[in-house]
Amino acid sequence: MTATTAPAATAGLPALEKPIDARYLSLPERERIRDMAATGAPQRKIAAALGRAPSTISREIARNSRPDAGYQPYAAQRQAVARRSRPRQSKLSVEGPLRSYVKEKLLVRWSPEQISRTLVREFPDNPELRVCHETIYQALYVQARGGLKREVQAALRTGRARRQPRNAGGERRQRFTDPMVMISERPPEIEDRAVPGHWEGDLITGAHNQSAIATLVERTTRYVMLVHLPGDHTAETVRDGLVATMSTLPVHLRGSLTWDQGAEMAAHKSFSTATDMDVYFCDPASPWQRGSNENTNGLLRQYFPKGTDLTAYGPEDLEHVAQELNGRPRKTLGWDTPAERLRDLLLTN
Repeated sequence: MTATTAPAATAGLPALEKPIDARYLSLPERERIRDMAATGAPQRKIAAALGRAPSTISREIARNSRPDAGYQPYAAQRQAVARRSRPRQSKLSVEGPLRSYVKEKLLVRWSPEQISRTLVREFPDNPELRVCHETIYQALYVQARGGLKREVQAALRTGRARRQPRNAGGERRQRFTDPMVMISERPPEIEDRAVPGHWEGDLITGAHNQSAIATLVERTTRYVMLVHLPGDHTAETVRDGLVATMSTLPVHLRGSLTWDQGAEMAAHKSFSTATDMDVYFCDPASPWQRGSNENTNGLLRQYFPKGTDLTAYGPEDLEHVAQELNGRPRKTLGWDTPAERLRDLLLTN
């Protein structure tokens, strides 16, 4: 008797009969396999009777039959229990370079998948520095005591383990004197992200909607710029902040801006005149039409939680946050960073 099979071989009847999961054959099912096989029933008929795939029955009989006694259900059950995978120590449960790297990146708000992919790129010749993103999530949510420290969980972007459902709101009436150009009229080259220089924008607001930060995301590179709005976020203040920010870009990166129908864009015509950028408006209650910006706003809530006073953050603070976001590798960019993609655009034009 080997050390591996000893627990299964010595297990009592209750342990053997205990169901583990519906995916696995139970002891009563194995007994029925033995009884039907003894009558000469074909394996497909046995599979149909048990509601299993024929390959499951074929594999079960082949793996657990004994040359001297044929297929015996109790012996098959013991062998199956012995083969079940034993718990392994998580890669992240012990101190070392891998755990240190993962913790460092989590604390600057990288996602587990970004960390996993970047390890392969940074250490291509070191197989010890490999961990899948699911292992990181397991260390945070399931193995918190023996894995990464609990406080690192706060670095996860959503702050929760489950998605929240989206609720569709009612339609809003147009509120601008100047006519809006709707997103349905946006040219195809903007829609398919084929041409850089087209931006999505929105506001994130603070406590009681008394303070705000304007957020801008370039659709091709996912590059982020944050606009400081001192004092208020009226249409004139937002327009002036957007004009000043967009003026820092070269002409070929000032193509268009897509926004929702918020009152802060009432001065969109004068913004277009000042920047020579077209403005397109999303349909009411359709935030997914500027999905890159919506995703970014969700990431920004780690830095600027809801219910806080955003006037406490100055331009330097906003620049620091933007640099962190632009320095993260993105799956949609082939694990390049937005900063790298924007740099390439600036060098080639």
